[in-house]
Amino acid sequence: MKLKSCKSIKPVFTQLLGQIVDQDALVRALRLKTIRAAALDVTYPEPLPRDHPLLSLDNIIITPHYGSATVETRRKMCQCMVDNLKAVLIDGKDRMPNQVN
Repeated sequence: MKLKSCKSIKPVFTQLLGQIVDQDALVRALRLKTIRAAALDVTYPEPLPRDHPLLSLDNIIITPHYGSATVETRRKMCQCMVDNLKAVLIDGKDRMPNQVN
């Protein structure tokens, strides 16, 4: 994620995998107010070490990776799992329909 392209009025909200966001660049941008605020549900590593700079900032919210913890999302996750199992075990396909990598 290119943080330099963000204007100072834009907050950052992410549930992306922690390694997608350059956390060192995010710390700099938050300190300089290039990014006004951030909310992260995923960090790298997870959990962050107690002395990580992100934890000392007052313009960030970090949640413990529960952004997907809704009934609707969990149902969809279960359906994806069922679809993947069915495709491979019953239909004999080489690839799962919901394969990420």
